[in-house]
Amino acid sequence: MIIDRTQSPAYQSIQEVRLPTVQTQTLENGLLLHTVAIQQQPVLRLECIFDAGTWFETTTNTAFFAMKMLAEGTQRLTSSQISEYIDRYGAFLELSSGPDRASLVVYCLTKFLPNVLPLIRELLTEPVFPEKELEDLRNITLQNLRVNYEKNAYLAGVLFREKLFGFDHPYGRSQRPDIIEQLSRDEIVDFYERVIRNRPFQILVAGQVTENESILINKELGQLSIRGGEIAPTHVISLASDQQPVLFEKSTSIQSSIRVGRRLFTRQHPDFFPMLVTNEVLGGYFGSRLMKNIREEKGFTYGISSNVVSFRREGYFLIGTDVNKENTQQTLDEIRKEIRLLQTELVTTEELETVKNFMAGEFVGSLNTPFEIADRYKVILLDGLPADFLTNYIANLRAVTPEQIQATTNQYLTDEDLLEVVVGGK
Repeated sequence: MIIDRTQSPAYQSIQEVRLPTVQTQTLENGLLLHTVAIQQQPVLRLECIFDAGTWFETTTNTAFFAMKMLAEGTQRLTSSQISEYIDRYGAFLELSSGPDRASLVVYCLTKFLPNVLPLIRELLTEPVFPEKELEDLRNITLQNLRVNYEKNAYLAGVLFREKLFGFDHPYGRSQRPDIIEQLSRDEIVDFYERVIRNRPFQILVAGQVTENESILINKELGQLSIRGGEIAPTHVISLASDQQPVLFEKSTSIQSSIRVGRRLFTRQHPDFFPMLVTNEVLGGYFGSRLMKNIREEKGFTYGISSNVVSFRREGYFLIGTDVNKENTQQTLDEIRKEIRLLQTELVTTEELETVKNFMAGEFVGSLNTPFEIADRYKVILLDGLPADFLTNYIANLRAVTPEQIQATTNQYLTDEDLLEVVVGGK
């Protein structure tokens, strides 16, 4: 058989996706346990998720340190003993915090869950925040920050979020060396006592999970003493700042990092899917208009992209790239030119179909493992989205029309609404 290489191979468009269901039960102490049971491999991921992000800080950066310090010593175990115990069972521990929430995550073989669960309980209830480990964590964090602040791209991201939301807004705040240097142990402990200790959290388990694992989890985490009542966020959503461009000159830099964007809405907004598709056409994938113009035609950059970022309470749209200084202004002009084209000319049916097929394939490709599926469900469980958000995801993408893209661009991507941040020079 001779293959005609001038003809593209046939393909079938993805129209829907079927996902394993998430099962939710209430433990004896009222905690919610969500399970995504996929029995392919004898591993699981257990995540304890707290409403304990920067929205709940009274002192900046305490959420990050409070979570990280949970594994730095308990009443019974030192930091090294905790690490040795985790290694003994081939497990992996991850502690993280973000603007909206914080989490403790453990990966392990399912058969070792009975050994790992008591340690999780101990980390959550008996941390001692030792001074030496705190200073070590502080020094490591400061060293990483000093390195990052020398990078144009990192600094551009920090300045963009600060300008967009405000310096002290949870979505605009970042780690700052001067604040971290002054942060006290008492302030970190206070955050833990107020927001984490004996506070309600949700448990999400994915992988090889059966009724037996649920019983084990209830035996350990379902017996914790939990204080009732919600913790009120310590911040309110601020008004948008002025949209004056930000230029951070770096005379020694030969490149500029460019960030262009604006504040947006959450996933619940009726224009969320039109905005997703609009973003993809503009700069969301390798074949996007920005890539074709600024990378392929102009040769200004190795890559340029746009993204829609969604948090619990707000979101934002962002275009980002790095170019040589002498090409900075022309790149900014071309970005706005591509936006104007979307505002004045309808996207062709062929281009839109290509984008939708890519987005559908990308969505399905992000559901390969139990952990990836759990991450998708997490958005629904924690942000109060409709139960059919995932099953209708592809249908909602495919329903977007060229007219909606034009209307979305005109409504949300006007020149006066876009904030421009440049680190390097023009």
